[in-house]
Amino acid sequence: MTVIAYLLELTDIKSVLLFLLIFLLLLDYFKNKPPKNFPPGPRSLPFVGHLNHLTDFSKAHLEFAKFAEKYGPVFNVRLFGARLVVVNGYKKTSMVFVSKGILASNGYSWKQQRRFALHTLRNFGLGKAFDPQLLINNTVSNIICVLVFGERFENTDNDFQSLLQNINLLVSLEADICAQMYNMLPWLMRRIPGPHRKLLAVSDGIVDFVKGKVKDHADYDPLNPRDYIDCFLAEMEKWKEDKAAGFNVENLCHCALDLFLAGTETTSATLYWALLYMIKYPEIQRKVQEEIDRVVGSSKQPSVADRENMPYTDAVIHEIQRFGDIVPLNVARSSTQDTKIGHYVIPKGTMVTGTLHSILFDETEWETPHTFNPGHFLDAEGKFRKREAFLPFSLGKRGCPGEQLARMELFLIFTSLLQRFSFSPPDGVEPSLESEHAVTHCAKPYQLCAVPR
Repeated sequence: MTVIAYLLELTDIKSVLLFLLIFLLLLDYFKNKPPKNFPPGPRSLPFVGHLNHLTDFSKAHLEFAKFAEKYGPVFNVRLFGARLVVVNGYKKTSMVFVSKGILASNGYSWKQQRRFALHTLRNFGLGKAFDPQLLINNTVSNIICVLVFGERFENTDNDFQSLLQNINLLVSLEADICAQMYNMLPWLMRRIPGPHRKLLAVSDGIVDFVKGKVKDHADYDPLNPRDYIDCFLAEMEKWKEDKAAGFNVENLCHCALDLFLAGTETTSATLYWALLYMIKYPEIQRKVQEEIDRVVGSSKQPSVADRENMPYTDAVIHEIQRFGDIVPLNVARSSTQDTKIGHYVIPKGTMVTGTLHSILFDETEWETPHTFNPGHFLDAEGKFRKREAFLPFSLGKRGCPGEQLARMELFLIFTSLLQRFSFSPPDGVEPSLESEHAVTHCAKPYQLCAVPR
């Protein structure tokens, strides 16, 4: 007879289970007990934390806004694992992420990868209703494809269309609660079925696509780089003695994938909102077109140099980004040292996020935050004015590395479309600004009519 069997004979099974339950409850309590002077938050449940408050994880930024009203601009939430400190509003977030040195740095390797990515991106620097989403995705994706892969794809390319579909599916699946549970409890989720399994399979398929493109670059010329992959391969040679810098094929695949995903999804979502706002607010569309006709005309393509002479169009694009709220939750970061936010103490290693939604709709920063209003970016004389709280690309060291590329794409594609076409809703259809939430905040599918001007 084993020791365990003997002990079970002495103790009935109910008592054992009760003991284990009490032990696990105490373990969870002491392990996740907030430290002294930690930001407040709702009462959490054992094991699952505040999951009961987030019935729809894709709308977490809206629940966080309610928490901020009750607990103040700095509060904590917990989902299964460690507590996350959430910072709301422009003033608090800019103070924390710029002045306090809170970032999501992964040490030496991350710094080298970030430096390389920024440096390389700077160098490459008719009446029938239809849904424009696929065309927008194709256009934006091909821009980043040229930069990363050195080639563009035809819209009829089945592999390319399959890639775009998988990316859309990946973005949708990443918002599922199972995916979030996988991030927090990978050791458990790897062993059980669920939607996260499909996410992993789709992700592997996209990585395989990137690996194929990397293999196609085997004949690259380090003196004449064609794209990001060529530059990375050349950098691998320079850093081959410094393994810690992370310049290897595995990192190349994941970095290229990150650039491709980031360079496609957010810009596509913004342009999809842009056309929806234009059919929703035709008077704004007409004013943009009047400015395009006056500054650019119809015989030449708009250029980035035209932007400074087009304050109204620039204001409309900025308001599209603000009101579209594409990445409402921002990217979580980590405190690199014990930090004070007001009178709260944030221990080293605590995850911190500043919600961009709370900044872009901050009632202390915007005159009419819940209204689509290009006037937010115009002064009394109709000239463009910058706003400190305009932070759709986040801020600090973890700000979007592709910001300049995205800004250029948005201006050129938006003005080119409105130069050539007038957009309207299908007859009898009132455009709706309803949205759906994945990792990004997207407009629900809609149809429009495009009439050549």
